[in-house]
Parts: sequence; structure tokens; C-alpha cells
Amino acid sequence: MGVYDELVISAFDRACERYPDKTAIIYVGEKFSYNKIRELIDRFATALYDLGVRDNDKVLLYIPNCPQFLIGYFGAQQIGAVSVPVSPIYTPYEIRYLINDSGAETVLCMDTNFRYIQEVFPETCLKRAIITNYVELLPIYKRVIGALFDKVPDGVTERGETTYFFKDLIHKYPPNPPKININPRDHLSYILYTGGTTGFPKGCISSHTGMVSFVDEIRKVGEGFIADGEEVFIMVNPLFHQMAQGVILGMVLTKGNTAVLMPIPQVDAILEAIKVYKGTLFLGAPTLYRMILENDRVDLYDLSSLRYCWSGGDVLPIEVYNRWKNKFGIPIYQAYGSTEVGFTSMCPLDREPIPGSIGHPLPSREVKIVDPDTLETVPTGTTGELLVTSEYISKSYWNKPEETASSYVEIDGKIWYRMKDYVRMDKDGQLYYVDRSADVIKYKGYRVSASEIEAVLQDHPTVIGACVVGIPDPKVGERIKGIVVLKEDARGVGGSELTKWCRDRLAPYKVPQYIEFRDMLPKSKAGKLLRREIRDEERRRIAKKKT
Repeated sequence: MGVYDELVISAFDRACERYPDKTAIIYVGEKFSYNKIRELIDRFATALYDLGVRDNDKVLLYIPNCPQFLIGYFGAQQIGAVSVPVSPIYTPYEIRYLINDSGAETVLCMDTNFRYIQEVFPETCLKRAIITNYVELLPIYKRVIGALFDKVPDGVTERGETTYFFKDLIHKYPPNPPKININPRDHLSYILYTGGTTGFPKGCISSHTGMVSFVDEIRKVGEGFIADGEEVFIMVNPLFHQMAQGVILGMVLTKGNTAVLMPIPQVDAILEAIKVYKGTLFLGAPTLYRMILENDRVDLYDLSSLRYCWSGGDVLPIEVYNRWKNKFGIPIYQAYGSTEVGFTSMCPLDREPIPGSIGHPLPSREVKIVDPDTLETVPTGTTGELLVTSEYISKSYWNKPEETASSYVEIDGKIWYRMKDYVRMDKDGQLYYVDRSADVIKYKGYRVSASEIEAVLQDHPTVIGACVVGIPDPKVGERIKGIVVLKEDARGVGGSELTKWCRDRLAPYKVPQYIEFRDMLPKSKAGKLLRREIRDEERRRIAKKKT
């Protein structure tokens, strides 16, 4: 057995033994100790097993940041099941596909999105739904106050043969889950979904060993800088993203630290949480840092407790980096990666980050910068496509051979993942981000697949062609623009109708902000859409306006 060959929960268990009474989670002002969270995980795992969840069964987590997410995530894994975290704002159109693609038979959802589960249940492989809500783990007086002042979102639920309530389960079952024999190197710990190039999201998979290696390397980046049992992490990033999972495990729950879970990321609430709980660690997308800097009440909050801040999910503009450093006296460190490989690189904490750098590759991540057409390695300092490999990362997608073939390549006997990002490396081994592939759009830190939106647009009965690109915008990264070709006999179809069509089928952050109509789209001789040509055209248009 190797050093990483253990279950994802194992390092958390060690923290529970070392810091049983320390606060692990603060949620809406309520504190949950390490022992309490561990007990709830065991109770939920026992309940899942009694309901029929078995080894390798998939459990969909359709909930926002809250203690129930971690309880569901670890509870499923503990009995050999596979956690499938997804965005709680996904529409029925999206969630139906994800349930069937993953093969999930169990879903843990909020009461606010249970109606979506009800809508798709008969068309999926689901066998059971477990319903929770934002406040059911809080004391009764907080629940009453929240209800009186209409501060708690709620949804309509109903009991039935296939529906269960989270609170009932954790009260009914003891914290005695069965011991399941799991080989951590081979056994899946999760399936995480990211945008696909064929129009459908693709499942990124990881064994327990793969996730443990990822978490351990994040923890090692903080050694000597991030204290054990003393830090307070303001957890804004959604836990259904791998970046947030890696950081909350690597910097918080395996080190006896405290995470303040923010269910709804509102700027003033975030600033208040930093002030009240003396937050020392913070992670956010560049858009969030800009929103904080531009908040006209930011000077009313004491943020002096912050010690380390990280940015991930998109390129951090140097202007935002400089403004943050000048205002708060601390730099923003970059973390770079993808759902397929986890973090590839992080800025070391023993020095100030070089503006524009995305850090050094993590020790287990081997990188190669190549010409995207020939896959030949380019000279140091030259821009090329980034390839990544590691003995611990998966070498394929979940049930997607075509996506696997287009995204993974064998070179020198190793399987490399094509990041579809263009970078350069300096002589000291630091990576610098240059550009991204035209089929990936970064909006508010989300990595959005242009192909997925194009597929939805082309499902409209009047659309015969669609191209989706990102339009640079300093406030949100890129805005999403759809360029559409209609059938010759189409009448009365406008941008508002197509926008509504997308809104009914896609999460809000994927919906195009602009729709443009054209007679034709540029294509290669082989008939392939030249998305980059349109993207470059839009960039030239913006540059011309500025001059």
C-alpha cells in the first residue's frame, strides 16, 4: 500500500481524534464540532445502507454549501458508494441527464429543488430522494426566527414511498455504519461533471487514492504557513467544485481548522463573516475579489485578520491583484487546475507571487508544454498547450470514450490530459497563463462549455446552426454570446425567445447574455465550426471600440 492508499475520510478521522471538541464548521452562526460532524456522517451512512445503497452505487448531492453536503459526501463514500456533487441551480433538463449518465439511484436534495427531482423522477434511474433544507440542523429558535422574518428559502415537499427526510434519518439511525472493504486505489470516490465538447457534460472521476494525493499536496503547500487548529477559512466557493473540496479538506478539515460555510455568496455577508469570525484564509474567483474591492461598504468591515488569500477558477487580472495588495497589504496567491486533474499548480507561500504566474506544478503533477498540432514539446519560454499527467489521476471520463479520445493523449508511454489552456514556463519552472481554447468560456469563475450551449440552441426547432463564444469583460471574465443561423422559413423568432429557451434548459450562469443572428457561420474544409475565428473577430471588435 502506498502513502496515499486510504479513504478520503481517513485524514478527517485523524483530525477528529486530535481535535474532537474543536469547531469544524460554522453555518449560519451555528457551530458544529469535529465529533458532531463525524457522528452525523456515521448516522447518515447507516441510513443510506439500510435504504439499500451499496458498494459503487451513486449518490447525487444536489445541495448548496451546508453541513449536509459534507455529511452526504463522506457518508456515501464511507459505505463504498460514490458521491456525485452537482450544482443546486441546475434545471430539470440538466439534472435528468446527470442522473441517468451517472446512474445515480439516490439523490440528496434541498426542499427548494425537490420539485425538479419530482419532475424528472419517472424518466431516470432514481429509486429514492432524501430531502433536506437550509436550517434543519439549526436550533429550533433559529428556525422559528428565520420563518417569522421570511429569511429562509423553502419549497414544497411530500412524503411517499420513494421520499425520505434527512432529519428523520439522522434521528432514527445510530452512528454505526457497516465496515466496507474498499481498495482506495481502484474504488471511485466521486464523479464530478464539467462541460463537454459534444454538447453533454462529462463525468470526471477519481479514486480515493487520487483525491487523497490531491488533498495532501494542497496541505503540503501550506506547511509552515497554515497553522493546525487555529485558522478560520471563509468557504464561499461551491462545494460541488473540486477546487472547494480540495481546499476545505487540505487546509481545514484535515488540520483541525474551522470552515465558515456560506450558503449564498453575497458580498456583504462574506465581509461580515470575515469580520465576526476573524477569518484568516479566503478563496475566491477573480470576479469575487473585484466585487469586494468595488463594494462601497468594504471600508466598514475589519478584514485585518486575513492572512492568506487564493484565487482560482479563472485568470487573476494584474489590476485586481495590485488593488487588493495595496488596499489590504496581502497578496493573492493563484491556484490553477481543472476538474480532470485537480490542481496542477499553486503559488508557493514562502514568497510573494509573481503577478501573472499560476505557480509551480505540484510535485506529483508532471507537465509538458507542446505545440497543439504536433504535440512536440516547445522551448522554455515559448507558449504552447499544457499537458498534465500523474500516476494518481484518472486517465478517462466516465462512460465517454469519444470525449476521452479527444482529451487524453499517449506520449512516451504515459497518458496525458490536454488542458486546452495555453501557457508558458520560465527558466525557474513557474507557469504563466496565456490563453484558453475557444471552446471554454470563463464566466464568474465558472468553466462553461461553448459546445453545451450550442447544442441547446440547436435543439430549437428554428435553429440550424449556432456558435457560442466568450466576450472579454473585466468584471466577470467573459460574457457569453450566441451567434445563430435560423431556417429560411423561420418567422418571428428573436433573441428573447432563444434566451428563454436556454434559461429553461441551462443553469443561469450558462445562459447567453447576447444573441446575434447571421446568415452563415465560418467552417473549415472538413465542416468543423471555426469557433476561434469568431472569438478573435469579437476581440478585434472590442479593441476597435476602445481606440
